[in-house]
Amino acid sequence: MTDQSRPGRKRSEQSRLAILAATLDLVAEAGYGTLTVEGIAARSGVGKQTIYRWWPSKADVLLDALATKADLQIPIPDEGSFRADLERFLGSTFELGEKEQVAETLRALMAQAQLDPEFGKRFREDFLNRRREALGTIVDRARARGGRPAGPPPEGARG
Repeated sequence: MTDQSRPGRKRSEQSRLAILAATLDLVAEAGYGTLTVEGIAARSGVGKQTIYRWWPSKADVLLDALATKADLQIPIPDEGSFRADLERFLGSTFELGEKEQVAETLRALMAQAQLDPEFGKRFREDFLNRRREALGTIVDRARARGGRPAGPPPEGARG
């Protein structure tokens, strides 16, 4: 989601999480159209220069917030079988995706990806590939156990 190689001071994880939480709260309250870096800064208690130093745009902050939420709320289970792991992973994915706030956020980010090709590339590389990697872990684990069903290779789960 973020460019850790940018020059400057090392990130404060506490500040990062405050920024991501503020971003999700603001989008839930008033929608993506009203989201501003100034609003995120005010809500999170950090300077807007910090946000601009860590993310190139408000869409990127929201993308990082949503990806972090997905990482936290969608487990990469190890239930002992490919079927059980996949059912739990997909069940959690759809459960999160059915939440109106998450669905609206995804729609806003997909629209932004259509308007801004550079952001679209980051959306695909950061968010979608991150979810594919999580699924790939499940496929790889099943293959190692000898329990992966016939079908596309694990690389197919990763894009």
